[in-house]
Amino acid sequence: MPRAEGSRTVSLRSRVILLTAICVAGAVALASIGAFMVVSSNLNSQVEDSLSKAAQGASQTLQLARPGEKILVVHGPADFNVGTFTSSGMGSNQTGPLPRLTSAELDVLDDTPNSCSAPRTDHTTDSMVIACNVAPGVAVLAAQSLKPTETLLQKLALVLVFVGIGGVLVAALAGTAVAQGGLRPVTRLRQATEHITATGDLRPIPVTGDDELALLTTSFNTMLGALAESQERQRRLVGDAGHELRTPLTSLRTNLELLLASEKPGAPTLSQEDRQEIYEDVQAQIAEMTTLIGDLVELAREDAPQAVHEPVDMLELVERALDRARRRAVGQQFMVSLQPWYLLGEAHALERAVLNLLDNAVKFTPADGVVRLEMKPVGDGTMLIEVADSGPGIAEADLPHVFERFYRSSEARTLPGSGLGLAIVAQAAERHGGKAYAGRAPEGGALMTIRLPGRPSVG
Repeated sequence: MPRAEGSRTVSLRSRVILLTAICVAGAVALASIGAFMVVSSNLNSQVEDSLSKAAQGASQTLQLARPGEKILVVHGPADFNVGTFTSSGMGSNQTGPLPRLTSAELDVLDDTPNSCSAPRTDHTTDSMVIACNVAPGVAVLAAQSLKPTETLLQKLALVLVFVGIGGVLVAALAGTAVAQGGLRPVTRLRQATEHITATGDLRPIPVTGDDELALLTTSFNTMLGALAESQERQRRLVGDAGHELRTPLTSLRTNLELLLASEKPGAPTLSQEDRQEIYEDVQAQIAEMTTLIGDLVELAREDAPQAVHEPVDMLELVERALDRARRRAVGQQFMVSLQPWYLLGEAHALERAVLNLLDNAVKFTPADGVVRLEMKPVGDGTMLIEVADSGPGIAEADLPHVFERFYRSSEARTLPGSGLGLAIVAQAAERHGGKAYAGRAPEGGALMTIRLPGRPSVG
C-alpha cells in the first residue's frame, strides 16, 4: 500500500531514542508507583501501630483512675486526641475534638477490657480512629490526624515525578548517544551503497568491533567481494571472447573482401580452386565462430543463478551424451562401463559437461583408437565419471590450466575448438557440488574426471 502524499517515516535513530525514552519512562513509572505504594503502606502501618499503642495506654490509664477523674495527661503521638464514651455518647473527659462514633466503635463496649476495634480512616476529620474497651459499657476513642502523613506522601510524589522526568531526559540523551554511536556502521553502509551506485567502486568498508553491526559490515564486504569477482569474471570473459573472435572475424572479412574484389570489373579473377578454397575457409570460420558463440552463451547461462534443481538420472543422461558423441566420431571405438546414479541438478548442464568430455576425447583419439567411459560410485557419497582417450596425453605444465577459459595447449591450437569446453565442464561440476580433474590415463592418453555427489538409487 503506497504511503499517503506528504507522510514521512520516522528515522531509525529517532525510533531508537523514542524507544529508549519510552522504556525508561515505563520503568521509572513502575518503580515510582511501587515505591510510593510501599512508603504509603509503611507510613499508614506506623500510624496504626502508634495509634493502637497510645489508645491501649489511655485505656489502661483510665482503668487505674478513680471514678469521675478526667484524663489530664496523655502520652501519644502528635495530633493525638482521646476521650471516653458509652452507649449514650461521648463523655466529657476528652483532650480534643474527636470524630463521630460508628457501629465499629460502639461494638467495643460489649467486648472484654483492653480489646480494641480495627483502625479506620475517618474522611470527615481526615484522621485515623480506634476504640479500646476500658470497662463494661465504657471505652476510649482515640484519633490521630493523617495530614502530616499525606503531606509527606505529596512531597514524595512530587520528588518521584521530578526524578521520573529527569530519568526520561537522561534516557533520551543516552539513547541519542547510543543511536549515534551504534548506528555509525549503518551510516557507513548507507554511504558505501551510495558511493558504489555513483562510482561503481567495490572496495570493502573498514570493520570495527565484533558486534552484530560489525558482522553485518563483514557480510556486506563479502557481498562486495563476490560482486567484484563476478564483474572481474565478466570483464575477463568479454576480453577473452573479443580476443578469440578477432582472429576468425578478421580472416572471414579478408576472405569476403577478396571474393568481392574479384567480382569487380577489371580485377584479377580467381581460379575455381582458389575460390573453392576460400569458400571452405569461410565455412570453417563460420563454424568456428558458431561454436565459440555457443560456448560463450553456455558459459553465460552457467554463470546465472540456478533456480531449478530436478532429479537427474545420470545413467540415462550419460547414455544420451554417449549416443551424440558416437554420431560425431570418425571411427573411434567406445569402451563403456556405467552404473546407476541419481542426484538433484540441472540435466542440460550436466549432459553438456559429459558431452564436452567425450567430444574432447574423440578429438584427441586417432580414428582407430578407443575412448574409455566409466561411471562408478566411490563409496563416500560421490561418484566418478572418467573419460580417457588414446591420444598423446596432457603435458605436466598444462595440467593445472586445462579447465581455464580459452586456455589451449600448444598441441591443441591446431585442432578445432574454442578453448571453452573444459571450462564449461568445470563450472557445471562446481555448481552441482562437485569438481573436475585432469590427469594421465593408464592407456597413456588424457584422463578427465568429474566427481559429483548423489546416491546410487532413487530416494
